[in-house]
Amino acid sequence: MSKKPVVLSIAGLDPSGGAGITADVKTIAALDCFPATVITSITFQNTQGVYGASHQTPAVVRSQVEPVVRDFEIAAVKTGMLPTVEIIQEVARILREFRLPQPVVDPVMRATSGDDLIEASALDILKDSLFPFARVVTPNIPEAQRLVGFRIDSREAMKEAAAAMQRSGVKAVLVKGGHLPVKGSESEGAQALDVLLDETGKFTEFSSPFYDVGNVHGSGCTLSAAIAAHLAKGLDLVSAIEQAKHYVTERIRMAQPLGHGARPL
Repeated sequence: MSKKPVVLSIAGLDPSGGAGITADVKTIAALDCFPATVITSITFQNTQGVYGASHQTPAVVRSQVEPVVRDFEIAAVKTGMLPTVEIIQEVARILREFRLPQPVVDPVMRATSGDDLIEASALDILKDSLFPFARVVTPNIPEAQRLVGFRIDSREAMKEAAAAMQRSGVKAVLVKGGHLPVKGSESEGAQALDVLLDETGKFTEFSSPFYDVGNVHGSGCTLSAAIAAHLAKGLDLVSAIEQAKHYVTERIRMAQPLGHGARPL
């Protein structure tokens, strides 16, 4: 029996189970990889909102990482909620020090409820110290708008945003269009369009049915974890994103209203 690839998630804990580390563990395990985790922040949230958080210190983050990376061969890494300047800097140091795989960086900035999950001062540090090291950065449209400073309201604007991020030092960027469904053919209906600009400068579009089930909780975490899992299994970036998008689309289609707010995947 072959060993399962180990995927390391460095992210926040959502005790309600919809997003963050919990979403990552569910996704990585479902895709036949072994999840290892490092918690950057313990959030206090449910499907309706975020009510606070207890951020970990850089020393606590490092203390979680070191035993794991000394024991396991890490096949892929993803990062999620990195809430402070100090944590971002420590994670960047750790990735380089232990020569870990280039991470899938999900630039988590705001919860579905609208609550901020990163200090304003940390955003520039995230762009400067972690983005250039990423295998791919995966902002949704509101996150991409915050990163590039202009409105994204079309397929063309998504490409312009990806290009602007690449000019700032990102190797590959996937702008996720779930907030901006596009018109498909009469037989297809509305489509959720994501746009990848890879390290060679090539654009690839990924389209899937847009299921209007209301707000969902954890889709970004799930997608980035799924991309990391498929990369861990040896897929190239385009194939990994394609497979991950299919997985997330099905999870959205099947999402249940378990709480009183957004539907967790």
